[in-house]
Amino acid sequence: MAARRPHNASIPAASILSSTATSTPRTATATRPIVPKTVVTAVPAVGPTFAELGVPKVLADVLAARGIGAPFPIQAATLPDSLAGRDVLGRGRTGSGKTYAFLLPLLTRLAAGDTERRPGRPRALILAPTRELVTQIQAAMKPLADALSLRTLTVFGGVRPGPQITGLKAGVDVLVACPGRLADHVATGHAKLDAVQVTVLDEADHMADLGFLPVVRRLLDQTPRIGQRLLFSATLDAGVDVLVRRYLTNPVTHSVDSAQSPVTAMSHHVLQLRADHRLPVLTDLTSAPGRTLVFTRTKRGAARLTRQLIASGVPAVELHGNLAQNARDRNLRAFSDGSANTLVATDIAARGIHVDDIRLVIHADPPVEHKAYLHRSGRTARAGAEGTVVTLMTDEQVGDVRDLTRKAGITPTTTKLGPGHPLLAELAPGRRSFVRPATEPETPKRGRRRGR
Repeated sequence: MAARRPHNASIPAASILSSTATSTPRTATATRPIVPKTVVTAVPAVGPTFAELGVPKVLADVLAARGIGAPFPIQAATLPDSLAGRDVLGRGRTGSGKTYAFLLPLLTRLAAGDTERRPGRPRALILAPTRELVTQIQAAMKPLADALSLRTLTVFGGVRPGPQITGLKAGVDVLVACPGRLADHVATGHAKLDAVQVTVLDEADHMADLGFLPVVRRLLDQTPRIGQRLLFSATLDAGVDVLVRRYLTNPVTHSVDSAQSPVTAMSHHVLQLRADHRLPVLTDLTSAPGRTLVFTRTKRGAARLTRQLIASGVPAVELHGNLAQNARDRNLRAFSDGSANTLVATDIAARGIHVDDIRLVIHADPPVEHKAYLHRSGRTARAGAEGTVVTLMTDEQVGDVRDLTRKAGITPTTTKLGPGHPLLAELAPGRRSFVRPATEPETPKRGRRRGR
């Protein structure tokens, strides 16, 4: 196995503007990975510009055209190290701008290099836990990659592998993939990871927590050890440490918020109610104007609650692992374009939905552990906006919810109520509107569970 690279191998961003640009040589070293240095970053009142951080002008111009004029704190914190070629762990709360924090250095490095794309051998790899998150990353990356004439490809399960195999054979600069389906392509010889220069794990703790660790490790073992590794997540806990110690060299950790990462712009409420009041209260909250995201614990629960809300006159769609990919895409589009203002989802959506202006997140079923609470809640109050988080709790769940919120580092306002309580109108203001339920279409279910 090849030796690791020194941490200070940098590539000047300006070199991508030169026709003679080449990758900075990397000298091998046998240094064992050490415990990462942690930098808790204070957010300055006026931060540096993308150009001052070393981002090439062509990429800064693309961001400006998309209304992104200044770096978010996680980007300002990590870009100097990632652009310099260091291994980085970046922790910022959900919605804090982590995606651009790893896309910008990755694309800069590829554009500065002199290696050519080859069939089946991507030059950079981004691993993400869900198909939705893969798609969101690709959407953010495409205009940046197009500006640099770089070719990208997404790989995930639930769809036919043929088009993915064709794309791999054509050659790709950046591959964004779910671990399971990528492992299939590697096993069949359609993808080889020996040319990967930069590897990114997005939502790294999710990879470690939910059964992805063995396949992720097999994939990382096939990437060159002299490559750069970037891990980003809303939390960086002991599960991620396994990956850090095995795959990162002298990494630096940048944290832009507290270890618990609750969002101060959120208002948190716990509504204590009877079990038979759950649906009327949910109907009241979701019939108000604006987008609402409702979380359930199980796929069956999400499907059942969606049917109940539709029957009550609330336009709602569902998102969970039992849906075929076309149904998931269709439901996400409906939620994004406003034809359905309520999305009922399992935790799969907590890591993969990036829809603006979600005013209210409702935990119809309280999650089991606090990290799930934070990730679910992070769908609102994004990029400095405000949002409201509501947890429904029965008498039997009081102890569990108390422990959950304590571990999440939040102090919610708890109210015992029933249907028609005035607080419901404060939490979800506006005139309630209902539609006559249409004949419910048959929901396509997906087949074998692969690629996640």
